[in-house]
Amino acid sequence: MTLVRKLLDFYVNSSVHVSLAVVALSLVTALHFEAKVQISLLFFTFFGTATGYNFVKYAGVAKLHHRSLASGLKMIQVFSFFCFLGLLATAFLVSEEVLCWTLGLGLLTLLYALPVFSNRRNLRSFSGLKIFIIALVWTGVTVILPLLPLKNVIFEDLFFECFQRFLLVLVLILPFEIRDLKYDLEQLGTIPQRVGITATKVLGLGLLLVIIGLEFFKTTATIESEFAIGCMAVITAVFVWRSKENQSQYFAALWVEAIPILWLAMLWVLLSA
Repeated sequence: MTLVRKLLDFYVNSSVHVSLAVVALSLVTALHFEAKVQISLLFFTFFGTATGYNFVKYAGVAKLHHRSLASGLKMIQVFSFFCFLGLLATAFLVSEEVLCWTLGLGLLTLLYALPVFSNRRNLRSFSGLKIFIIALVWTGVTVILPLLPLKNVIFEDLFFECFQRFLLVLVLILPFEIRDLKYDLEQLGTIPQRVGITATKVLGLGLLLVIIGLEFFKTTATIESEFAIGCMAVITAVFVWRSKENQSQYFAALWVEAIPILWLAMLWVLLSA
């Protein structure tokens, strides 16, 4: 394996990529509402996302195989530890409101991963619940947290932004659920398990149309934001429609998760022109 391939795998598997995607969505929110960008909050969001994702993905594996971990997983453990330290350090730089919201969202993440319910179940094991928990957490982190300092946010605009973000995360998860269809247990009740792959794709396209339509109801919407969200939706639609069980290694984990970053880049360029 080449050095570039190893670095790319680490970049994806260590949750750096998804953490940057979450930060990108936070910046999209800031641009939509002309909110001041808080650098400390962006670092807090990055470290928190990396810590949370790696905990959910690797905590059980590390516990079972801590004596014989592959070098790649050991590096991810070390990276996650430093991300956790970064999270603790940046926690002193954000507001108490942010910490309170983060505590609630973090608790939801823990309940998603830890078997605290009867029969050693977690929230992820409840049929059909996984996708909505992820979307709720992403919405809270990328919409609510960046707007907490603003005291004059129009409630309707905030509602539409949250609803759009929630639906967008649902759509972005669909290629992952299609990819994992042959591996997921039936009791998970994922959307492809319930309605099939084709219907899942049609649902994704329908939700994207709703996302575009909601933009026109926001008083904060601009021609630039409408154009950017339209382009983002078209790109997302292409990836959703091309999704299949036998995907390439990076189709969902790299390219689909890059869509928020691309959306931010388009919006920033349009607003700067």
